[in-house]
Amino acid sequence: MWSEFELVGETVRLRPLVHGDIDALVAAGTESREHYGYTIVPDGTQPARAYVDHARRMTESGARLVLATIWNDRIVGSTSFIGMEPWPWPARSPLQREGRPDSVEIGATWLAASAQRTRCNTEAKFLMLTHAFDVWDVHAVRFRTDERNERSRRGIERLGATLEGVIRADYPAQDGRPRNSASYSIVKDEWPAVAERLRQRLAS
Repeated sequence: MWSEFELVGETVRLRPLVHGDIDALVAAGTESREHYGYTIVPDGTQPARAYVDHARRMTESGARLVLATIWNDRIVGSTSFIGMEPWPWPARSPLQREGRPDSVEIGATWLAASAQRTRCNTEAKFLMLTHAFDVWDVHAVRFRTDERNERSRRGIERLGATLEGVIRADYPAQDGRPRNSASYSIVKDEWPAVAERLRQRLAS
């Protein structure tokens, strides 16, 4: 279903993760693991193979679209579209649709140490947000992250997302306990202003 999916920007390209990416993922994930305390990042060849196996199953089932993040022609991490389903609208609603989600979550994002704090994440998120709002015409894009992950939360806020609240005991944390998730969103009416701010950031 997603084999031909690709988003291309000035320095970033996103396309489905495949088994041929394993060695590059290992290299990206082992540059430095200082900031991976809240994030699933493969550490070594076997974990990377399992990571890609799972990503392929999720992508092929339509549960999520797991993408390789390619920056300046080098794989530097991964990100995902999650929950890509139409809503169950009332039968007579003019907003009913097929083949496109009504909302989507962007998440499961990690980057190699050398790509962190660069334009890479901003450009990748801009590509994903543009596709979600301008191609899929979604009503909202959501982000969730561990409530304790201040680094991730600041990054989401810099995109222009609004904090909706904290969802308690929402998801398994990397320390083996249920995590509380900080939940953010950007809605359709906000997208033009958000898009313009992101374009200005990328231009500078």
